[in-house]
Amino acid sequence: MMNQKQMPNWLSQRAFLTPNRQAFISRDETVTFEELNLQALSLARKLQSAGAKRLDHIAFLCENSLDLVCLYHAVSYIGAVSVPLNTRLTVEEQVWQIEDSKAVLLICDRAHEEQGIRIHGLKQQTTMITINDLKALTENDLPLLDHVDLEEPHTIIYTSGTTGHPKGVILTNGNHWWNAVGSALNLGLQQGDKWLSCVPLFHVSGLSILMKNVIYGMTVVLHSTFDPEAATQAIKDEGVTMVSVVSAMLSRLLETLGEDAYPDTFRCMLLGGGPAPKVMLEVCKDKGIPIYQTYGLSETASQIVTLAPEYMIEKLGSAGKPLFPAEIKIMKDSIEAQPNKEGEIVVKGPNVTSGYLNRPEATEKVYQDGWFYTGDVGYLDDDGFLYVLDRRKDLIISGGENVYPAEIEAVLLQHHFIEEAGVIGVSHAQWGQVPAAFVTIKEGQELSPNEVFSFCKERLAGYKIPKYVYFVDELPRNASKKLLRRDLYKLLAK
Repeated sequence: MMNQKQMPNWLSQRAFLTPNRQAFISRDETVTFEELNLQALSLARKLQSAGAKRLDHIAFLCENSLDLVCLYHAVSYIGAVSVPLNTRLTVEEQVWQIEDSKAVLLICDRAHEEQGIRIHGLKQQTTMITINDLKALTENDLPLLDHVDLEEPHTIIYTSGTTGHPKGVILTNGNHWWNAVGSALNLGLQQGDKWLSCVPLFHVSGLSILMKNVIYGMTVVLHSTFDPEAATQAIKDEGVTMVSVVSAMLSRLLETLGEDAYPDTFRCMLLGGGPAPKVMLEVCKDKGIPIYQTYGLSETASQIVTLAPEYMIEKLGSAGKPLFPAEIKIMKDSIEAQPNKEGEIVVKGPNVTSGYLNRPEATEKVYQDGWFYTGDVGYLDDDGFLYVLDRRKDLIISGGENVYPAEIEAVLLQHHFIEEAGVIGVSHAQWGQVPAAFVTIKEGQELSPNEVFSFCKERLAGYKIPKYVYFVDELPRNASKKLLRRDLYKLLAK
């Protein structure tokens, strides 16, 4: 009887189906799926020579590169589990994740070799090897896996914790498969599609592009980091049809694009990372940029809700409806909320994680009756479209009123002199909490706190107006350019 939980190894199958199709285009080289597969097979055998075996946890500390792409596939070929580390974390934070995941091997690229040596000094039970040294090993002749089991873990991705340590999200092969399938059923597939990957491959957004690459047979243009000029050139001159961004990236792309326009062949700007400022969406609409707002989490293997193309204008500001295999509802005080009533966003689907590594209590806390409670706040309109308001943990309660930082940030970004904005709640004797805003000013411009107060007063209810405004050189963001509101408290302490 056929095992319906298994399917052919994705890269092996893709190399068999379309061997000569371009798989990746990077600054240094272009590889076909057949070439990528041969490189991954070789690396898998060398991983075995390094002592790696099935179900081992293998950590990476690497920037975007074809070597990292091959590593992911090589780990899959031996049936081990990838643990990508955020390169922007401190050594102490990375050591904690290696200990928590019980990673037996740490693989570093040249840029992070020194960091890897420091990690190994603190965690000597974990073997550290550079990619170059791994490539220099002799290939082992042990058999490799020619199938993937959809129920087995593929990746452990650590979420950014707001308090205490982050949690390791277990993502199975099946989670990645259904995320890619659900996305294709919404965005569609076209023969000439090229997806620009300029988000980190250690992040679920970047990793999901890698999954789409082999499952769809779609060419990926791989950039090591996000550079708005390079990204604009890739879209305008190199045939890129799709790209994943967050609001901060989109803002810089719009600035770089200026009065120009993207070619008609560009068909998808997939915008995630939280609520987007309405003014930015209006600019995209006016410029004919095909914005697909989306909502997702590490726990959902990237997107789980995305706006379909025919609703781009009519439902501007909405993240859309759930992907085909998924479900969504809004819960308020243990009761499903009526349309247009805000509450916690709750999701279900085959792309949703089964839980957190070594955290049974945390897993139990977010799951109720098979539904995953995201901790995000939003509402469904009368037609079932999701509008994401904010993270529940970022909610400011001022005098009993709910205040959403994202709403205030969106208003601040309408000011022509403001480049970036971040809002948090600070303690207040009378109101419990009040909003405090951190803003960066565009080059050559000047602005006073009173001018910001006056601007907000015309656009926000009194209790939503920031009571404090701080001007800073830059806002704290993670490697995916998402605003780190929790780090604004550190600026406040200074």
